[in-house]
Amino acid sequence: MRILFITATRLGDAVLSTGLLSHLLTIWPDAQFTVACGPVAAGLFEHMPRLQHLHIMTKRRYDLHWFDLWKACAGHKWDITVDLRGSAVTFLLRSGKRYIMRGGRRPGLRTEHLAQVLRLSPPPSPVIWTSEADRHYVNTFLPAHTPLIALGPTANWSGKIWPAENYLPLWKALSERYPQARPVVLYGPGPQEQALAQPLLDTLPSVIDAGGKFSLSQTAAILMRCRLYIGNDSGLMHLSAAAGTPTLGLFGPSRVSEYAPSGQHTAWVVADGPEGHAPITGLCVSTVTEAALTMMDSLPL
Repeated sequence: MRILFITATRLGDAVLSTGLLSHLLTIWPDAQFTVACGPVAAGLFEHMPRLQHLHIMTKRRYDLHWFDLWKACAGHKWDITVDLRGSAVTFLLRSGKRYIMRGGRRPGLRTEHLAQVLRLSPPPSPVIWTSEADRHYVNTFLPAHTPLIALGPTANWSGKIWPAENYLPLWKALSERYPQARPVVLYGPGPQEQALAQPLLDTLPSVIDAGGKFSLSQTAAILMRCRLYIGNDSGLMHLSAAAGTPTLGLFGPSRVSEYAPSGQHTAWVVADGPEGHAPITGLCVSTVTEAALTMMDSLPL
């Protein structure tokens, strides 16, 4: 049995779609999967069970990346095709059942929109697949028996980024309650992400630099070692929640009603103002601190 799964180019949306993949893996235990996604999200599926092929859709002029996908898939007969991009390609492939997500923005959680494609209720929770090698690797540089608090100061849009100078007073308050804790700063590859994270790396005491050079699977393994993640609405926030790490999302102009972190131990704080227009600079340090301490205090030792 062959299943084609076409998912997002953006990391956050791709993470949220993993719940559907996990569901399909469970109900079709003999199926082999082909996943099509963008380059940024490709690492999510590196250790997915029964992954036969990963097709990376690198954007090309005139939408030729869709032609590339058709060429790669047209020679096969698919038992099920799940298209979360709402593309026309799905109709040009030989497929038994087709599940296609319509495009356009609409109210409600993204996870619920995705679940409707397969008529699932409640929506399945996102998952992360890591390897034993990744988990062993991160244990070689993360300190044992130390409470680790992950911080995610970056995002793909400047309007979603909580000011870097707020993290020092936040950390001072956290370390007063938990003096043994150490901050772990996560960020993606590239000079822009590095520049956004650098103020935290320069000012936070005993900071652990866990960004820039790690795969998504390794980053997920790092997050699994952390007691709490605090960060902007971003792909890293969704990765943290999917990894099972207690996750506190920071929201300004992005819509928490659509992109709240999804998982068993998640919470969020939102800047004052109308949803979709509230400036992230209006999110007070005291508000974030109170929410973070509440989450930390509720966790088992």
